[in-house]
Amino acid sequence: MQRIQHDGTEHPHEPDESSPFAPQTPQEVDAMLSAIGADSVEELFDVPEAVAFDGDFDIESKSEYEVVTEIEELLGQNADRTEFLGRGHYDHYVPSVVDYLSLRSEFLTSYTQYQPETSQGFLQALFEFQSMIVELTGLDVANCSMYDAATALGEAALLAARVRETSGSRVLVPETIRSERRSVLENYADGAELAVETYPLTDGNTDVDVLGELIDEDVVMVYAESPTARGAIEERLSAVATLADDHEAAFCLGSDPVALALLKEPAAVGADIVIGDASVLGLSASHGMGLGLFAVKEGYLRQVPGRLVGTSETAEGRRAYTLTLQTREQHIRKERATSNICTNQAWVALRTAIHIATLGASGLAALAEDCVATASEAAARLDAVEGVTAPVDDRHHFREFVARTERPASEVASELADRGFLVHEVGEFEIQICVTETNSNDVDGLVAAVQEVLE
Repeated sequence: MQRIQHDGTEHPHEPDESSPFAPQTPQEVDAMLSAIGADSVEELFDVPEAVAFDGDFDIESKSEYEVVTEIEELLGQNADRTEFLGRGHYDHYVPSVVDYLSLRSEFLTSYTQYQPETSQGFLQALFEFQSMIVELTGLDVANCSMYDAATALGEAALLAARVRETSGSRVLVPETIRSERRSVLENYADGAELAVETYPLTDGNTDVDVLGELIDEDVVMVYAESPTARGAIEERLSAVATLADDHEAAFCLGSDPVALALLKEPAAVGADIVIGDASVLGLSASHGMGLGLFAVKEGYLRQVPGRLVGTSETAEGRRAYTLTLQTREQHIRKERATSNICTNQAWVALRTAIHIATLGASGLAALAEDCVATASEAAARLDAVEGVTAPVDDRHHFREFVARTERPASEVASELADRGFLVHEVGEFEIQICVTETNSNDVDGLVAAVQEVLE
């Protein structure tokens, strides 16, 4: 690759096959290859011939207008579907102020706030995010985010194994835990020689009697969710917390900021750790990217993974913000690290903080109340359709619920998709439906489509 100067001649210091991102001279490249005993740069890469670049991308050159037109035509082929999908990815309206503020260059282009003297604004925003999570959970400490709820759960299990006073190797989770969340947890658990086991639910809530039989001194953590993966509000959290405490196990609760605005504080029901996905606010549903929240009681302060933003004072006595108690292995000796989790979701945490601040306490509570009311109304309307029972679990629900259908769920979901509505298939005769303010106006169409499918 040649770099051409303004006068049309080749740049004198650019090697024939270099990259502008690695501008070594041929002499420097030769010296490095000689030091490691390689004859060429190509020797350092094992690229199969079938996929090796042959010098031609085989992409036809087009003008910007032609490219934009082609992309628009391609995107126009997408099927128009109304999503009633949930199970961890929820679509709430994101106020325009979230984009306007978070897309400012000082936020969007910032990497990690290692230098507090140049990052006070961003650090303060992350401190506010932590403060919001602390207020919603009632716990003492929150970090400034994890990758997503799954990694937060994995880190919670490792924390529990570290702080437990006696030996133990079992982590108990509900049988309805989402598969992707359990998969990540098991990856974490494998390296720590922990075993992930499940306990049953009855009518959408924890079967406390069976859990009591399963738990013993070998359990390091009990995990419960409210709302559950099926959308039900867990009513037995205090009993679960008591069982965990009686066996010196940590009690970890999974939830999210919207639900926490309405439900009883996790600290009040005995939670030691709260994890979840905070991106239900600040991001539209991406069905992939998330923002893990992580809060603990004060006794676990020095065991918190990731980053914490704290406050201090400048030499002039002014309040200042800085990263503190950084316990990941990049910052301290590896044997003392609590986690190797690296770049977190700081920019997403900023968006969540802006969204929460925009709603305010009353607005957040009102949104949470709507999540109960819209789900209840949708379930009642579907229950009135012949061949449908909704909800299956006789509980209060938040955003989503499971409905039983007389026809196989796979057929029902497929035919609903043909009619423009997407729902989850969660059992042989069960579908799961999620309703928020962004699709509540389409419930009429969904009910009519279900009626057609089951006729």
